[in-house]
Amino acid sequence: MATRRASLKSFLAAAKKALVAAPAQRQTPLHFVIGNESADLDSLCSALVYAYFRTHTPPHTLHIPLSNLPRADLTLRPELSAVLTPAGLRPDDLITLTDLPGEDALSPQDTRWLLVDHNVLTGDLAARFSSQVVGCIDHHEDEGVIPHALPADQPRIFAKCGSCMSLVLDKCRATWDALAASATASACDDGTPAAACDAALARVALAPILIDTTNLTSKDKTTDWDVRAAQLAEAKLLAWPPAAVSLATMTAPPAGGGAAQQQQQQQQQHQQQHQPQAEPGSYDRAAYYAALTHLKEQIQGLTYRDVLRKDYKRWGEGRLAVGVSTVVQGLGYVLRELGSGTGPAAAAGAVATGQGDGGGNEDGMGRGEGSRGKAAFLDALRAWAAEQRLDVAVVMTVSRPGGVFTRELLVWGLNGEGVKVMGEFVRRYGDALGLETWEGGELDGGGEGQAEWRACWRQRRIEHSRKQVAPMLREAMRQASKL
Repeated sequence: MATRRASLKSFLAAAKKALVAAPAQRQTPLHFVIGNESADLDSLCSALVYAYFRTHTPPHTLHIPLSNLPRADLTLRPELSAVLTPAGLRPDDLITLTDLPGEDALSPQDTRWLLVDHNVLTGDLAARFSSQVVGCIDHHEDEGVIPHALPADQPRIFAKCGSCMSLVLDKCRATWDALAASATASACDDGTPAAACDAALARVALAPILIDTTNLTSKDKTTDWDVRAAQLAEAKLLAWPPAAVSLATMTAPPAGGGAAQQQQQQQQQHQQQHQPQAEPGSYDRAAYYAALTHLKEQIQGLTYRDVLRKDYKRWGEGRLAVGVSTVVQGLGYVLRELGSGTGPAAAAGAVATGQGDGGGNEDGMGRGEGSRGKAAFLDALRAWAAEQRLDVAVVMTVSRPGGVFTRELLVWGLNGEGVKVMGEFVRRYGDALGLETWEGGELDGGGEGQAEWRACWRQRRIEHSRKQVAPMLREAMRQASKL
């Protein structure tokens, strides 16, 4: 790629052009940067920012940021549009799995892969490209797959912090400063002032850092890595005079027509009326965080399948597989609001009236209201587990009923092997997680020694997120496989 600095938009256009070029015209190997399969803000933004800076680091090899999700799933993430729009981008500018050529058009030997926010490829990508992984930057546990002996120019970075983006910025700080100091970098290739490009990058980088550390206030998650990264990004952002975070524009553009578009427009009107506002001409960290959080928590109008796949990860251990869906509302809310079949208009009305996990009892379950959605939700979860070929299906929720941060955990062993995993998990980790039966066992079924076992709990030890619970489940699978 040319050494002249590219704006984010032109960089993505060049990367997509290189990817979709005819095989005979393609320069190989193609270098990819990809986040994990949950495709949350940390994974999506870390891949974009790291690929951008690697491309602008000598020898200026083009790195393609690949979003680890199908293009259709971008519409499930309104917070992503809120991050991209002020940076002059749209979700359609991103490169997704839908754009990845098939096996007949792209040989694994013609690729190289850098992983961010995970350190093991999963799913179909693993089957095709695991042998071509050349490095990683990650804040999860090292699973021992990435070799220690890597080429000198490839990273193998593991550190505990709130956001992987914090490690990305630490790694790329020198490149970013060099770009800003370059005498030829006063403007990007499309005429965008370099300081404006820096501000756009900073907006993208700040979003996952703030989200994953609760605006740098979480004692369990925030580290010096995160604080330094936020300081770096905010310095770049504030160096561009028009550095206001325009919260009025931080809503996703309608993705389609009909009821979906009507619903989205109604939600946007509510968001503009109720989300915190920044002072004109200023950057307001708290308002930026609040606006992103508000959008991330919007699941009105989604189907149960959409809710389960929106933030999902799958792991295999031998012949067993577990999948974990993280949901940004409590189970009471999910059963009551999404299972009532009231449709988009009623969902938008629920937003407008402020209904949510604050209603009903402390778990967000209005008395008797959730029963209508119970059967539909469990049917959808079973169908999702079958689609994903799971032995154990897991749903973790995060919500704030009455302003109190709350976690819930539902685990479903769907066959004899899954039941054994459930037994190991409960015995080994039930006390450590502070598991208490949810709603008197409303969602429980089966039991140890039976064909299936499903249990739902209030998780009192709220410091344990999926990052901690998933390894517990995987260890339970390893132990169950020995029985």
